[in-house]
Amino acid sequence: MTPRPPRGAGVNGSPAGRTVLVTGGSGFVAAHLVRQLLERGHHVHTTVRATADAAKLRPLHALRESHPGRLELFEADLLTEGSFDEAMKGCSVVFHVASPFLMPEKIKDGRRDMVEPALTGTRTVLAAIARTETVERLVFTSTVGAIFGDYADVREMDDRTLSEKYFNTSSTLENNPYHYAKTLAERAAWEAEAAQSRWRMVSVNPGLILGPSLTPASDSGSLFLLDELFKGYFFYGAPDFSFTTADVRDVAAAHIAAAELPGAHGRYIVAAPEMTSFHEMSVILRRHHPRDRRLPRTALPHWPVRILGPAFGLSQEYIRHHLGIRFRVDNRRSTEELGLTYRPIEETLVDHYRAWREQRI
Repeated sequence: MTPRPPRGAGVNGSPAGRTVLVTGGSGFVAAHLVRQLLERGHHVHTTVRATADAAKLRPLHALRESHPGRLELFEADLLTEGSFDEAMKGCSVVFHVASPFLMPEKIKDGRRDMVEPALTGTRTVLAAIARTETVERLVFTSTVGAIFGDYADVREMDDRTLSEKYFNTSSTLENNPYHYAKTLAERAAWEAEAAQSRWRMVSVNPGLILGPSLTPASDSGSLFLLDELFKGYFFYGAPDFSFTTADVRDVAAAHIAAAELPGAHGRYIVAAPEMTSFHEMSVILRRHHPRDRRLPRTALPHWPVRILGPAFGLSQEYIRHHLGIRFRVDNRRSTEELGLTYRPIEETLVDHYRAWREQRI
């Protein structure tokens, strides 16, 4: 489905008078988004799976105390039809952020762990939007994984550069089910948008999201990936895997620009133009923490990764399609249309590491 251009009308009302919904408010990205929305004067509704989960909700309760009367929490389940209706009442913008992100080795059942929460959850939110006449815009949190399946796919793109005009066609339930699930979910959202004329959608497609977490209990896969690096899993040497990266604070800002700018439309890659490898991350962090012996000091050759990778849950196919592969990212729509200014990767990594250490003291 090709995203339609905007009709020229923006989201009505000033930020101070607007009520918006953020799904999955206790998540890594959503918590930052809630905070930035409150700081901009919005009234925010956000959904969580259980309002009694004290550990996950502590940051949201703190935000509610610091912004009296402007943050409301609602219980909602992505797999339960109608559970978002109450939270969506009176909202002009819906930020659909809630969706699971697990590393490949953590996925036991692709359909149960990835596809059902992502696709069914998106359809549950879309159905609620259809019943809520006040909604004018949906800002959909997707991923660069809905653009490509494996890194090798980008070699077939124009100039071997990642851009918004492509959709992932190579992922399946068996091969990278996370990317497959996010692709199905984003396509379903574009199809729903095309079938009506009341609301418009903008999609934010970030790379690997890094930066300081506000929620210690978050189970984000991006946090897990850096957790492995910080804990010394790669102290013997950093495997040659590189990532498209984005700071969580920049991702949140991109969501807000996508909601507030009248001309925002279609898909926006939110990621740095250059990829960053595990080894490069380690070099940056060791400049600030030279005594941390858990951070790898060398890059690992390819051959031990090929031999030992399967023992760590990485298939030979995954290794073949990712190891040592780098590509450029065309993020010009995010900078030129959304006005995004990307933080340096060094700032992102240092803040990420600092927050990680603070949450373990």
